[in-house]
Amino acid sequence: MKPFHKLALAAAGAGLIAPAAASAGEVASLNGTAAINSYMQQQDIDRFRAWESQNQVTSVNQFSDVQPTDWAYQALANLIERYGCVAGYPDGSFKGSRAMTRYEAAALLNACLDRVTEVTDELKRLMAEFEKELAVLKGRVDGLEARVGEVEASQFSTTTKLKGESHFILAGSPDYDTVKKKFQARNPDGTTFNYDLRLTLDTSFTGKDLLKTRLRSGNFSSLPFGTSSSIFKLDKAATTDGNVIIDRLYYKFPVGDSLRVTVGPLARNTEMLSFIPSAYKSKILDFFQLAGASGNYNKATGAGAGISWRQQTEDGAPYITLDTNYVSSDGFDDSTTGVFYNKGGINWLSQLGIKGESWGAAVAYRHGTQNSKLRDANFDAKLGSREESNGVSIAAYWQPIDSGWVPSLTGGYGYTWGNDGFNDSQSWMVGLSWSDAFTEGNSAGLAFGMPPYNNNKNESWLMEVYYKFQVTDNISITPSLFYGSDPRQNKRNDAWGGVVQTTFKF
Repeated sequence: MKPFHKLALAAAGAGLIAPAAASAGEVASLNGTAAINSYMQQQDIDRFRAWESQNQVTSVNQFSDVQPTDWAYQALANLIERYGCVAGYPDGSFKGSRAMTRYEAAALLNACLDRVTEVTDELKRLMAEFEKELAVLKGRVDGLEARVGEVEASQFSTTTKLKGESHFILAGSPDYDTVKKKFQARNPDGTTFNYDLRLTLDTSFTGKDLLKTRLRSGNFSSLPFGTSSSIFKLDKAATTDGNVIIDRLYYKFPVGDSLRVTVGPLARNTEMLSFIPSAYKSKILDFFQLAGASGNYNKATGAGAGISWRQQTEDGAPYITLDTNYVSSDGFDDSTTGVFYNKGGINWLSQLGIKGESWGAAVAYRHGTQNSKLRDANFDAKLGSREESNGVSIAAYWQPIDSGWVPSLTGGYGYTWGNDGFNDSQSWMVGLSWSDAFTEGNSAGLAFGMPPYNNNKNESWLMEVYYKFQVTDNISITPSLFYGSDPRQNKRNDAWGGVVQTTFKF
């Protein structure tokens, strides 16, 4: 190489080395190895920021290697479109499977934080602009929190709800014989004023189970309205001599999606069924609440258990139900009587039903042993020594979707037979009811039929008409008239009666 060529190369090399030397000098003056590392890290971050600025994207669709099926697709889309702090590579890829260095991650986080800071500043401006309105809202929220705190502090339980029904019943039945004492229309004692009070504690531990405890009190006498052996038995007519008693105590819980189990020392067989096939619900005469088959649906109450199965279908579609339950009425009344003793008033009730949105039908079977009872019978319906009975029933109802002049229809029939001297019996009813009768919220109904009678003897026609005034959401007044032909309790003479039932619910 010629001398002047060497000289030119040396000069060029000196020009290139000088900047590097200066930078090294600056780094050397920063205090050793730690400073050198810090400087190099900052150089990496600066280079990534420059790269990020050149390759910034505005839509996740700009990445050639990012697909909607990728697990992080939505998160990446939010970062780009909402905060604009994600960049790609010059070839249009994101390289999401490649590991990121700590410096790249730091630069990305810093860019996102910058955008969040911008949003925060905008929020601060809006908060300042609506300061007065926010202060009012905060005051209201604080007030609500205080009230909620008071309610939580004063409630007696977080798992139990209290519900109540109080019934004031003005009733009379002229010329109805009650244990050799007749109520005459001209006798002031022929009209009675009684009460029936029910307080229910519904407890749930999981949101799907139910522990039911019900207290009840009433001052009705057995006749003419208080005993289940009378065809004029009222649905709301407790006979407790004014004492408060526990008349329900059972626990109900689900097993899977389709099964429900009920068990308790005070359970009622009709309440363990999926439904009673009736749309007629006057809540006046007891017989008309039981689909014309009070021999089967006899409201046996005592120690027992039951299982209910419901078919799982789409919402609104018809579904099938299957229920079976066991109740020993004497097993509760007398603790010395075993709940499986065949003289303990055993009632085994099973029902197969189908239910739609506005209709339902069911067939049922009940087996009873000594001391079990038929309900609303026009004869002595308690099974005697060694007697057993079997009953079948069929009932159905239909109700219109919208209220109007077309009534809901209910019809049912029951037949009971037995051994050892038990007389066969049968019963039936037809009921018509209207919702929103004349005025929204009110209802009306008419029903007729024959309570259980045996061997074509002790026949008695029974009829009822009612109108329910819904005064408020919690108060209703229901006047009703009813008539019975040849009831046994009236020495085979016709009898009639009426009630004005005022109900308070809370």
